[in-house]
Amino acid sequence: MRILITGGAGFIGSHTADALLARGHEVRVLDSLEEPVHRGGKPPKYLSTAVEFIKGDVRDEGVLLSSLRGCDAVYHLAAYQDYLPNFSRFYTVNVASTAMIYELALRERLPLRKVIVASSQAALGEGLYLDANGQKVLPSLRTDQQLSRGVWDIQPRASEHGPLRSVATDETIANPQNPYGMSKIAEEQAALNLGRRCEIPSVAMRYSIVQGPRQSFFNAYSGACRLFCLSFHLGKRPLIYEDGQQIRDFVNIKDVVDANVLVLEDPRADYEMFNVGGGKAITVSEFASAVAEKFDAHDYEPKPCGKYRFGDTRHILSDISKLRALGWNPTRTIGDSVEAYRDWLRAEEASEDILDYSNKQMAALGVVRDVATR
Repeated sequence: MRILITGGAGFIGSHTADALLARGHEVRVLDSLEEPVHRGGKPPKYLSTAVEFIKGDVRDEGVLLSSLRGCDAVYHLAAYQDYLPNFSRFYTVNVASTAMIYELALRERLPLRKVIVASSQAALGEGLYLDANGQKVLPSLRTDQQLSRGVWDIQPRASEHGPLRSVATDETIANPQNPYGMSKIAEEQAALNLGRRCEIPSVAMRYSIVQGPRQSFFNAYSGACRLFCLSFHLGKRPLIYEDGQQIRDFVNIKDVVDANVLVLEDPRADYEMFNVGGGKAITVSEFASAVAEKFDAHDYEPKPCGKYRFGDTRHILSDISKLRALGWNPTRTIGDSVEAYRDWLRAEEASEDILDYSNKQMAALGVVRDVATR
C-alpha cells in the first residue's frame, strides 16, 4: 500500500514510517516542520530517504488533497499540542483537518481503505475514580487554590464519600480537562463517525505518554523522559513537581508502533478506539529514579521542588485490555525507553540552553507555579 503519514517527520510518525517501509509499503509524509519542535527543518538523520516528503499544513485543503491522492491509507498524526492558551488552534489543527480528510475523500472519491488518527490519554482527564462506596467518580480539574496549598490528591465533592481511589480507565471514559484533550475527543468523534458515514474504516488511538528517541528537545509537552534525561545529561537534578507520587502511564515508542501496524492490518480494529499504554502505574519519583540509574547517578534521591504545574492530572492509568484482546501487548520497560533516549541524546549533543529554554517558557506561561509558603 501507499500510506500517508501526516506529522510523519515527528516522533511517532517517523518511527511508524520506518516500520511501514520495512513491511514493504510506500510511505508519503506531510509535515509542516513547525517551530520549536522542528528546529532546523527536516530531520537530517532519521527520516528515511525512501519517504516521499511534502512540506505543508494539514489545514491547507490543496496541500492535503495532493497528499492524499494515490494513497490507500492514512495515519493522521499531525497535531497541535502546547501549553499556550491558543484554544481555537487546537480545534483547527486537530479536528478541522481530520474532518477535511473525510470531506476530500467523499468529494474527490478517494479510495481510502483505512484512516488511523492519533488521539491521546489527555482525553481521559483525571480518568476514573471510585469513592469509598465503590461509586464511579469523574473528577474535575484541581483548582489553583487547592494546589497552591500543597493539597495534591483529588478531593471528594459533597455527594461523594472519600477517600477517592484512582483506577485504570477504559475507552468508555471521556473527561478531558485541558484544550488539547478536548480537541482530541472531538477528533475521535470526527474520525469514527465520519468514517462510518463515508464507509472508510477508521481507528482512534489514545496514546499514553510515549517515550523513546526522536522526541524533540524543545517540545515542553513531550513528557518526563525528555525533561529528566536532559537534566541528568547536563549534570542537573530534574524538577519533581507536587510530591512526586503522582501516577503516570509510560509506553515505549516501539510498542506504540507495533500497535499502529496492528490496527492497520487487523479488520477487528475498524471503527474502534483503543488505549495504547504501558499497562503499569509508575510514580513520577519512580520514573526519576529509573532515569538516574541509566545515567549512573547512584546518589540521586527524588525530592519535590516546591512547585506544581497547573492543569496536570494527579493520577492516570489507561486500561489496555481492549487492545490486548487483538494480540498486542507492551513488552518494553521504562528502562528500555530511557536507555534509548539517553543514547540518542548523547549522539545529538544536546546543549544546556535547551533545558533553560523549556524552563523559562513554562514559567513565562504561568504553567509552573509555587506552593504558597506559610
